[in-house]
Amino acid sequence: MSVNRSAVTLVDVPRGLSGVVVTETEIGDVRGAEGFYHYRQYSAVELAQTRSFEDVWHLLVLGELPDARRGAAFAAETGALRRLPDGVREALPAIAMAGRDSGPLAGMRTALSLLGAAQGFRPVYDIDADRRRQDTLVAAAAVPTLLTALHRLGKGLEPVEPREDLSYAANYLYMLTGSEPDEGQVRAIEQYLISTIDHGFNASTFTARVIASTGADVAACLAGAVAALSGPLHGGAPSRALDTLDAIGTPGRIDSWIRERVLAGERIMGFGHAVYRTEDPRSRMLRDVALRFGGPRVDFAVEVERRVEAILAELKPGRELHANVEFYAGVVMELCGLPREMFTPTFAAARVVGWSANILEQARDPKIIRPVARYVGPGAPVAVPVAA
Repeated sequence: MSVNRSAVTLVDVPRGLSGVVVTETEIGDVRGAEGFYHYRQYSAVELAQTRSFEDVWHLLVLGELPDARRGAAFAAETGALRRLPDGVREALPAIAMAGRDSGPLAGMRTALSLLGAAQGFRPVYDIDADRRRQDTLVAAAAVPTLLTALHRLGKGLEPVEPREDLSYAANYLYMLTGSEPDEGQVRAIEQYLISTIDHGFNASTFTARVIASTGADVAACLAGAVAALSGPLHGGAPSRALDTLDAIGTPGRIDSWIRERVLAGERIMGFGHAVYRTEDPRSRMLRDVALRFGGPRVDFAVEVERRVEAILAELKPGRELHANVEFYAGVVMELCGLPREMFTPTFAAARVVGWSANILEQARDPKIIRPVARYVGPGAPVAVPVAA
């Protein structure tokens, strides 16, 4: 339905803007009915299986996959941007202490704003495309340093300085643990990071683009995206999926636990997705990553997945519900030694690149995103009562 009000046409749309096209993008797409998503013209899963994180970063921000020479140059360029300005480093202990109960993702909102000020980020409206791109590289390269430092400081440990000679994924694990990372773990985390760089117009990506449409600086756009990601309905599920495995406990409890939840109409964390109506391709790939490690935890997760689908088919015939990315992401990150409180921050360390690409794309459009709301409160105007 549309209503004309003062020459402005109001258009009713579904709650949550579901299915509403708000712009055009060249960054990628999610085809939920097919169980497929892509970054630019390439399958995201195939990229995760065959390329490095830095190559995919180059693809999203610069528009093309690099050859070996350009890929190495880009990795070196971004690796050199990992160290934080002195003023930001000095402020991190206070940020970590203030947010010790809310975790590094909350602290990163503050740290990103401070980083933008320290680096002299200017509104994207006022700078050219090259400067915008450089600002996104500076911010994205610093995010793993910020996250790991805030995590370690919150645990009473000294931050670990970044190394330029390590890949993005290897350096992230190194700064988190302080130890040289295992190659198998590095590749597993790298594949997870690549698989979650971008995923359509999710809430945090849309938030970043709304802020970019105002002409704000890159740090402001990213801080807003992080705030959106912090919500449990968006980025907080990987650890909750592991909670499902912990709650079931043993193979003998799988069926009874699942049946009880399904019959009660409760949500099973780690299953179902707002877009996919078939198997989540990210989950399928990460299942294979988990199977490379093997072991009782992986076997248990695979059996839980199998029984959830079988019991749903029995009790809720016709209802499609499959493991989503969070289910096996939690398993993989646990196998790689990441603490649960770092699962969602690790997701942010990947998604910052997708946000950056969307910020750059939005900054090319001079039109601010400015929808309207239909007022449904008391009729107006009413005379203002005199204070007694």
